[in-house]
Amino acid sequence: MPVTRISIREGKSPEYKQALMDEIYEAMRETVAIKDADRFMAIAEHGAHEFAYGPFLGIDRGDDLAQIQVFWAPGKTVAAKLAMYEKIVERLGINPGVRPEDVLISVVETAAENWSFGNGETQFYKPRERQDASLTTGDRAG
Repeated sequence: MPVTRISIREGKSPEYKQALMDEIYEAMRETVAIKDADRFMAIAEHGAHEFAYGPFLGIDRGDDLAQIQVFWAPGKTVAAKLAMYEKIVERLGINPGVRPEDVLISVVETAAENWSFGNGETQFYKPRERQDASLTTGDRAG
């Protein structure tokens, strides 16, 4: 159930942007068991005055930097996340040709009750009946 946001400098072709989304999605499917059609992604393009980066940790980044944020519920292992980082870098290096130094990835984990995929429902969180009732009526225990 990831939602992925990709920030890049403006000026890339539609094919380049599509390759970013496709390769990131496939890397996640290969490493962290993302299901078919569980694909919610967006790219934001920024002008030079809206996109900042530096050589943090001695990494020589350039204008092709892709800042990738993946939001999902907790539960993925550290090993799976590390494999995902490596696979994303590998796949983006091949298509569309992004240098490893220009791939920044962060994962943000939020509890299942913070997700609604539509219809105003929390598809992956079902509160206990008592919790549900007290939320509806505003009752407090004690």
